[in-house]
Amino acid sequence: MIGFIVAGLIIGALARLLKPGKQHLGLLATLLLGLVGSVIGGTVASLLGTGDIFELNVLGFVVAVVAAVALIGVAEAIAGRREHHPVH
Repeated sequence: MIGFIVAGLIIGALARLLKPGKQHLGLLATLLLGLVGSVIGGTVASLLGTGDIFELNVLGFVVAVVAAVALIGVAEAIAGRREHHPVH
């Protein structure tokens, strides 16, 4: 479990470094997006037969980082929409 959290932080941090521009995300959001990205990466790697969902492998790691970058973009879009169009 601790390894999963550390991997999520690393994946989230790498995704933030790879995504251009400044992200307005805190440590918790980075961790959560990294964790979700790592689950997606592990699932894709498992479906392709390269390993178990919770097993660290190169393909799963790459897919996890790509998924986390996409998730950061989605999170920013949602946050940006809320900032520009407040709900009354």
